[in-house]
Amino acid sequence: MGQRIAWAVSPGGARVAYAVSGSGPPLVYLSGWLSHLELSWALPAERGFFEALSEGRRLIRYDKPGCGLSTPAAPEHSLDREFDALRAVLDATGSDRFDLMGISSGAAVAAAWAAEHPSTVSRLVLYGGWAYGPDVAAPAIQEHVLGLVRQHWGLASDLLGNVFAPDADAGVRAAFARYQREAASAETAGAMLLMAYRINVLDLLGRITAPTLVVHRDRDRAAPIEQGRRLADGIPGSRFVVVPGRSHLPYIGDVEPLIREIRRFLGLPVRRRGALPSLTARQREVAALIAEGCTNREIGERLGIAERSAEAHVERIRLRMDFRSRAQIAAWYVATGAAN
Repeated sequence: MGQRIAWAVSPGGARVAYAVSGSGPPLVYLSGWLSHLELSWALPAERGFFEALSEGRRLIRYDKPGCGLSTPAAPEHSLDREFDALRAVLDATGSDRFDLMGISSGAAVAAAWAAEHPSTVSRLVLYGGWAYGPDVAAPAIQEHVLGLVRQHWGLASDLLGNVFAPDADAGVRAAFARYQREAASAETAGAMLLMAYRINVLDLLGRITAPTLVVHRDRDRAAPIEQGRRLADGIPGSRFVVVPGRSHLPYIGDVEPLIREIRRFLGLPVRRRGALPSLTARQREVAALIAEGCTNREIGERLGIAERSAEAHVERIRLRMDFRSRAQIAAWYVATGAAN
């Protein structure tokens, strides 16, 4: 299963990158804090999660302005800007009515959209989310994290990797920390985090009419379970489901209970678990050198092969893994190299 990347233009003129995978009725996915369409597809755990959602659905994801492959944006971030980006992607993909899924801070955005545009949403899935950002963490903690992100982005990305994915191994956490830094500048990351801490959609929840599933892990370290319960309590007729785990990222930890609940709610059968693509021993050697930053000529010299042969190995890796860039190969190796 591959993903196709294209660009839409928001009402404000920003180019918004979006990715489509799978086939079937549309499922529009709103990411949480940061995203990067290419690097997310390179991390095996995250890609596996998206492929599970794509089986029986046309999964549509996008990078917010200032994030990932989308063009930079002004530092201020708001719900209106979130809606502008979402609207641009919906227009570009011809999605008039769709299932909508929001995770983390994206859950509040998805809930607000469903409340204000009820005719567009068939079903609503909210994972690891909240309706009132000020209650997610104590004010002192919020201030500390915001300051760390703005002043020491490298250190902050490592720290947040441990908070968001305590069940991940060292390679995955390292890849995720690098992913965050590639996804956004410190200024953009801080602006988006500030919005997540300030967002308030409590008054909109009662207007949601779409069938709604709210899922939360019982020991989520980033968003306490009380926030998920409060979100569900405000939505008429919603179903609140608790699954085991402490990782905030949906694709880390025991993913199967989460996937099972989502697919059941969307009316999809138990999925067929396909194996993610893998590389040969030689291809892994090439990937390791790409992760070190080597050029094709340097790869050839290190492995004792011609530069043209090194180039051919890189191209075969790219095609086999459905990658578009060397950065994706490097991200994949950081996440999986130690295990292989």
